[in-house]
Amino acid sequence: MQKIYFHSILVSLALILVSCSQHPDVPADAKNVGTLPPIYPDYCNVTVPCNIAPLNFMLSDESFDACVARITTPDGNSTTYGKHRKVLIPQGDWQDILAAACGKAIDVEVWGKKGNEWTAFKKFCIHVAKDSIDNYISYRLIEPSYIVYNEMNISQRNITNFDETVVFNNKVACEKGKGQCINCHSYQNYHTDNMLFHVRATNGGTVIVNDGKLSKVDLKRENTISAGVYPAWHPTEKIIAFSTNTTRQLFHTMNKNKTEVFDYASDLILYDVLTDEVTIIAADTTRLEVFPTWSPDGKYLYYCSTLPDSTTTNIITGYEKLHYNLYRRPFNVKTRQFGEEELIYDAASRGRSVSLPRVSPDGKNILLAESAYGCFNIWHHDADIRNLQTITNNQQPDNNLTLLNSKGNADSYPTWSSNGKWIMCASRRDDGNYSRVYISYFDGSKAHKAFLLPQRDPEHNSLRLKSYNRPEFMTEPIKQSITDFRKVVEQ
Repeated sequence: MQKIYFHSILVSLALILVSCSQHPDVPADAKNVGTLPPIYPDYCNVTVPCNIAPLNFMLSDESFDACVARITTPDGNSTTYGKHRKVLIPQGDWQDILAAACGKAIDVEVWGKKGNEWTAFKKFCIHVAKDSIDNYISYRLIEPSYIVYNEMNISQRNITNFDETVVFNNKVACEKGKGQCINCHSYQNYHTDNMLFHVRATNGGTVIVNDGKLSKVDLKRENTISAGVYPAWHPTEKIIAFSTNTTRQLFHTMNKNKTEVFDYASDLILYDVLTDEVTIIAADTTRLEVFPTWSPDGKYLYYCSTLPDSTTTNIITGYEKLHYNLYRRPFNVKTRQFGEEELIYDAASRGRSVSLPRVSPDGKNILLAESAYGCFNIWHHDADIRNLQTITNNQQPDNNLTLLNSKGNADSYPTWSSNGKWIMCASRRDDGNYSRVYISYFDGSKAHKAFLLPQRDPEHNSLRLKSYNRPEFMTEPIKQSITDFRKVVEQ
């Protein structure tokens, strides 16, 4: 009985200590410096969805010993948080905070302690939009290196909390010591009952989920350059547009851009999921066509392409001369026929190059990744996200995505949420090496300050030595297990 009693006392003391550490007192005496707190991630004055996971953060200056944050909702309720240099907000508390501040703003005050002295920083706001965000995203996790078959996986994340699960791992369907390249996960209209991803090398093929049923297909045909590479599901039909590519890499010793990924050849094809038929969309041997994407009504296929005779350029010495423009072709859903090509954005005439177009769900905006040359912008430090809707009379686009983009580091792979209110991209802004997921609110005319995908531990992104590749929104989770995918890959 004495042992049980003593144990109960210890448990009670532990709970009291945890409670105290999570809800510390506001420092009585603190020096006010009048500057925003040096927090990571930088959540100062951002706009977030009304259903996002807790925005946990920390003081990035390691000379601080402790941190206290007071969060005040519009109704005047305040709660303090802080443990060492970190502010970790319980899920239940955060949901109550979001509910109280929906359509308004949260006030955040931060204090930091060095030795026996406290510093009071300038108060900032977190604006809570009434617009929600899709509950799920998916991405490939891969080292930012050139080892093709090292460890990688496709993962999905519930961004209303911190639940992350592995969709497929590149080791499970291989012999010991070997691996695969797995890439290009894609969904039909944000839903996962119709989706795909590629498996390269061992047991290679394209894994397709058709109304929840799994199969693996070989998209390489006699009249195509390669199997399918960059995919785009039609929003309503069981057809997928792909580029087919012969892709290579260059490695720089002096250039700020560490590597250059380019194509010797690339065409566009259309794959019918129900009939297993492949037809050619565009196969001009003098041009490089890549990155297909559909308009939300399925009546146009957008893609990027170089000018004629670009394939005669010496890639080794002339990679900086490759410029991609944006084009589109009308598509007849009934006849499955494409119309004549139309130039939408002449980036080459401005000495620029675009890739990875994405049309907003309302059809009014087109996001592009843009840099000085080439089509693999994620390795280009000058790469930014542009909005095509603002381009008129062949002028430069308005800079209405300024707060989405970083300065001096690559921002690429833009994509829209299903309601068109949120833009997600892969960005190397944190350290120039690892691409991480950033999200920005789009109010219809401009983007708001982008924020880093929240994590349970704010150090997680800096400690996870993986790049987030091809972030995609989903309205629901992928239902198949790793075992389900392994079985079909091994067939």
